[in-house]
Amino acid sequence: MADVGEIIEGVVAKIMPYGAFVDLDGGEKGLVHISQVDRSYVQSVSDFIREGEKVTVKVVGIKDDGRLDLSIKALQEPDPTEHRPTPKQDPEFERMLKKFMQRSNERQADIKRNVRNKLG
Repeated sequence: MADVGEIIEGVVAKIMPYGAFVDLDGGEKGLVHISQVDRSYVQSVSDFIREGEKVTVKVVGIKDDGRLDLSIKALQEPDPTEHRPTPKQDPEFERMLKKFMQRSNERQADIKRNVRNKLG
């Protein structure tokens, strides 16, 4: 039986809209969910893998019934050219956040003032 973290080879047995079923060396079966096919956005599993194709997968989980959760994505290196700015690097986001926080603080102050006035 495969263990979590183990890297195994197998053959894609069936493609479904939500992922691919893989027959693993050793007779076990597992599912590569669509979210675990590739680091990029996957609209269709068949755009990335085909039935009968040999794939290398990593076991990322084992369900209570013994089914294996597999990942191809976990074996891919991150793309060093892919850069997603963090909120601190986006001045427009910082401006919007500051404005939101100011309005939120003003609303909280109004609510507290109204509650105090009602309580006497």
